[in-house]
Amino acid sequence: MESLKDKATKGLMWGTLTSAATQMLNVVFGIIFGRLLSPADIGLVGMITIFTVLANNLQESGFFTTLANQKNPTHRDFNSVFWFCISLSLIIYTILFFCAPLIASYYHQPKLVWLSRFVFLSFILSSLGIAHGAWMFRNLMVKERAIVMIVSLLVSGTIGIILALQGYSYWSLAWQQVIFNLVYNIGRFYFTRWHPTFEFEFEPIRRMFRFSNKILIPTVVNTISQHFLTVIFGRLFPARIVGYFTQAFKWNTMGYTFVSDSVAQIAQPVLVEVGNEHERQLRVLRNMFRFTALAAFPALFGLAIVADEFIVVLLTAKWQPAVPLLQVLCLGGAFMPFYKIYQNLVVSCGRSDIYMWCNIAQVILQIIIVLGCSRYGIMTMVVVYTILNIAWLGVWQHCAVRLSDLRLRHVLADILPYMLTAAASMLAVYFITKPISPLFVLLIVRIIAGALLYLLLAKLFRLPLIDQCIDFVKKKFIR
Repeated sequence: MESLKDKATKGLMWGTLTSAATQMLNVVFGIIFGRLLSPADIGLVGMITIFTVLANNLQESGFFTTLANQKNPTHRDFNSVFWFCISLSLIIYTILFFCAPLIASYYHQPKLVWLSRFVFLSFILSSLGIAHGAWMFRNLMVKERAIVMIVSLLVSGTIGIILALQGYSYWSLAWQQVIFNLVYNIGRFYFTRWHPTFEFEFEPIRRMFRFSNKILIPTVVNTISQHFLTVIFGRLFPARIVGYFTQAFKWNTMGYTFVSDSVAQIAQPVLVEVGNEHERQLRVLRNMFRFTALAAFPALFGLAIVADEFIVVLLTAKWQPAVPLLQVLCLGGAFMPFYKIYQNLVVSCGRSDIYMWCNIAQVILQIIIVLGCSRYGIMTMVVVYTILNIAWLGVWQHCAVRLSDLRLRHVLADILPYMLTAAASMLAVYFITKPISPLFVLLIVRIIAGALLYLLLAKLFRLPLIDQCIDFVKKKFIR
């Protein structure tokens, strides 16, 4: 138990530092691209994001998660997945290549024909590293994954910025995506001790697909849930409006991904190792909920508070219409990382069917209700989408009760103190700092004051994990 606890703690802390570094680079590059490109440029690339992500889901086909959950996967398993994913990606790319004119016609954007054909090359490159990524994931190679991610972001982001400065507009974002996938998968090959051989057996694919298909279907559905608004907005509104939403959606996603990725890097391997020992499982789950709440609520509530000055100061006033969209999305984004915990729980218990049907039901309900609100405008649609995302956590909790000893009272006891502390801290800072007029000064003051007040109240109320996190940072950075 001590070994598992140490492994989980180390992985969680390294995952947090990795996510922080990754998100910091994404913030820097996002700001630069936001200043260099127009809302229409970003809107164009945003329109085809769903096709790229769905293609990635299909080519991976749930095998990444399946390999990560198998007790003793063999070389045959990894090798079969490697060649299967490459073959499937080539088929999908060929289909999308010829469908590009239809995509452009749907959005009324002729530029999307060759832009989409080029961007779709990125998922062929990503197929090369699926098996290697699963190998790194199941072996908790958090540090190595961090190096690969950071180097990939630096190389692709730098090249993208150079192209944007040269006037390549939306093509700079396309090149950034393709180069990122190229460098990322070269890094996976470098750090992984497993390497493919020139042989392919279909039997491991057939055997694993009985589990992976229940991961694939909800993953595809979840992708649709996250990106269907862009598809609808791209049809109903000009590229400029889609750009505003894409920008707001991106910053919100970056905010909660920082937390969810930290937990996701260790959640499933640890839950698989704990198995059916319910007492240990409950302790692990509750610590994950506490850590997630500790980081998610101040990060996302804080971003909502500083949204106006953040957008205007860092991205310029041309992006100001994205501010109210970002604020609404951030309120819902604070709850999004909890989905990762529930999903990893049901998958680690072998109930990929629950994972599948929960996601399918959610996206169907979202599409029906959001489309029903389309006549009331984009803001109403975003508000309804956010409320549904928060409310659906209740369905996941109902499923968790059937698989573990985790009860609603445990979850509320673990997250409410952090949520209330974060809300009180951010609201206090918002009203106290309102008289400050220079936006840049206001942004800096609100960030620093919000963080300090949150930590102070957390220490005052003796919220769990605060002392452990502070001690970890001291040991790592303060000698």
